[in-house]
Amino acid sequence: MGRRRESGPDARAAAQDRRYVTALARGLEVLRCFTPRDRWLKHQEIARRSGLPASTVSRLTFTLAALGYLRHREPSGEYALAPAVLALGFSMLSNFDIGRIARPWMQAMADHAQAAISLGVRRELSMVYVAHCRSSARLTLGLDVGTRLPLANTAMGRAVWCGLQVAERERLSARLAEEQPEAWPALRDGLARALEQHARCGYVTSEAEWESEISAAGVPLDLGDGREPLGLTCGGPASRLQGALLHEDFAPRLVETAQRITAAIQGAQWADD
Repeated sequence: MGRRRESGPDARAAAQDRRYVTALARGLEVLRCFTPRDRWLKHQEIARRSGLPASTVSRLTFTLAALGYLRHREPSGEYALAPAVLALGFSMLSNFDIGRIARPWMQAMADHAQAAISLGVRRELSMVYVAHCRSSARLTLGLDVGTRLPLANTAMGRAVWCGLQVAERERLSARLAEEQPEAWPALRDGLARALEQHARCGYVTSEAEWESEISAAGVPLDLGDGREPLGLTCGGPASRLQGALLHEDFAPRLVETAQRITAAIQGAQWADD
């Protein structure tokens, strides 16, 4: 059985509009099957992940390969993302230019905390890394740009949650309750705690809640230009990121780092105007 594709109510409603191009949506769904951990995927795996019929996947992969968005390895029947897809991604990142501006402060924070510092944006019920800095510590998070994390039980997702408008939080709550009914009560409680913690401390935490061996602190970055907030996190081994070290040193310093990054990004935006 194919995975359930992540599509919000807006996308489902749009699919009923005569202007909606189903073939384009399915082609993008094929591209979304590739994660940062994947190099090559077989035709059958793409069909399984996308939930599309094998015949439809055949037509889409042929077209995407012809346009330069996929590479095809004929002997094994496998596909990989091609440079045309990377060009789209890099165009988006350079459009924001956020990662480049934030990196010096992120790296300084990573070196101080001997942890991983990450910057991410929300995509429906997931968070996607757009910048990531590691320290020289032997034990650090092996994640990188493009990595997806769940929204509700990670520090990055909770940080962004605290920066969202109430109406958007209500919409996402309905989605989470619908798609994860058994887990929703615990997720709802965690998000409520995050709102209270952010109001009290200026940051949120996820201590061994997403992964039992990982803890992190997170803060939202509101750039003041109308877009949704980004999430900035400091994460590492739960055995180290806890207690006074996390709450009296790393988390407050992360708040300061977020303020510096926000000021730098806004300054760059004003310079471009």
